[in-house]
Amino acid sequence: MESLIGKKAPVFSTDAVINGGEFVENFSLEQYIGKKEVIFFFYPLDFTFVCPTELLAFQAKLEEFEKRNVAVVGCSVDSKFSHWAWLNTDKNDGGIKGVKYPLVADLSKTIAENFGVLAGEYDFTEEGEATFVGAPVAYRGTFLIDKEGVIRHCVVNDLPLGRSIHETLIMVDALQFFEANGEVCPAGWSKGDDGMTATSDGVAEYLTSH
Repeated sequence: MESLIGKKAPVFSTDAVINGGEFVENFSLEQYIGKKEVIFFFYPLDFTFVCPTELLAFQAKLEEFEKRNVAVVGCSVDSKFSHWAWLNTDKNDGGIKGVKYPLVADLSKTIAENFGVLAGEYDFTEEGEATFVGAPVAYRGTFLIDKEGVIRHCVVNDLPLGRSIHETLIMVDALQFFEANGEVCPAGWSKGDDGMTATSDGVAEYLTSH
């Protein structure tokens, strides 16, 4: 997968479900440029096993993201109707009722492909028929996009491996700390810790004090 770090996030405009059940057309991340950072995350499919734990975990921490002026947006290759049905299914029945952030519909799989997280690829048989090799779903990709629309952090998990929302929050804090203070964040950094100046002296000073 070619890295998108430091590059503008791929542009798209598609159907989405917002506020737990409202259909919208032409949903785009460009609405956040100049206003908010964005956590844009991919998951394989609606109505599965690991995926609801992740989406509900993002919802449980949504207030923390909103405090940081960060939008959370999910995406899978399901239709807007599948998203709507899942959003209106109780948690005890495998649903994600109560999730309020937008869910993007990527039926064509082009968004996942452009972000480099599609778990397979299109090909042709010897007879010239189009086919799909691999899993026609997205890996568990998480992208932190800054207010200029640039991807600053991403992590991609294989299908069986659920992601850490706590780690995602730390990356948001690290980016905002750097932008506010001009100091970089060392290994194991979390909100409230000291940063480092981007010089050899700064590194030495940090290592000596820790």
